[in-house]
Amino acid sequence: MVDEGIKDLKDNHQSRELFTYFGLAVYYSQALEQQLANLIMLMKISQGRMVSEEQFTENFQRKLSSSLGQLVNEIGHHFSFTDEETAQLKTLWKQRNYIVHDYFKQRIHDTFTEAGRALMITELQEFSAQARELEKKLQGYNVELYDNI
Repeated sequence: MVDEGIKDLKDNHQSRELFTYFGLAVYYSQALEQQLANLIMLMKISQGRMVSEEQFTENFQRKLSSSLGQLVNEIGHHFSFTDEETAQLKTLWKQRNYIVHDYFKQRIHDTFTEAGRALMITELQEFSAQARELEKKLQGYNVELYDNI
């Protein structure tokens, strides 16, 4: 029975679409992480805290291996976001953790119905759109900061 369900899931176009949107949600999560790491490093450079290329490289590699949660917590020490941006960042961080760590565990039964998959696709699309919007905003802050260094 389970093997048939898995076969049906693999063969179903909507299932492939669901997995595509899951991948897109993870992609935008990582793009958000990258922009936060970039912004932290640019803030440190603008404050004169990165004096050598070696120091920059070492610190940047450390930032790239940081989790989204670590980056969200650190960015507040370097950059002033509006209250709305801070709330959005924290919400996306929590949603990202749910999507990456628990989404399919908690929603597995929904993957076997058309209505369940449709709902999951909508949730993942909404998350991706919100993450993309914030990522673009962070990218703008990075460009602005870079232009002023």
